[in-house]
Amino acid sequence: MAGSSQALSGRTGEEIARRYLEGLGFVILETNYRFRRGEIDIIARDGDDLVFCEVKARWNDEYGPPEYAVTPQKQKQIRKVAEGYLYERNIRDQVCRFDVVAIQVTDGTPEIRHLKDAF
Repeated sequence: MAGSSQALSGRTGEEIARRYLEGLGFVILETNYRFRRGEIDIIARDGDDLVFCEVKARWNDEYGPPEYAVTPQKQKQIRKVAEGYLYERNIRDQVCRFDVVAIQVTDGTPEIRHLKDAF
């Protein structure tokens, strides 16, 4: 079927992830934060932690689970963008972590896997 191997719309996946994280009590600070050539999908506060969250969503598992797309190269890029965020905001001495929200849609129903402190 044409289009079935395509990733779930990035914005749709990010909206599902944002609502999911808010339901857990996260406070969303920014979405689609850009610094130089990179982007972080969601920046949020979880209690005292500052969380940089990458969202990956898929309609099928043709290319494996969505979280597998967060490669070491992608992790390195996200770290650099996070450093840019901290620098621009003059944030120091802040506990930070990197989460991944993986969304797999099966028969129109999203399954959400939240990997806290993923890398």
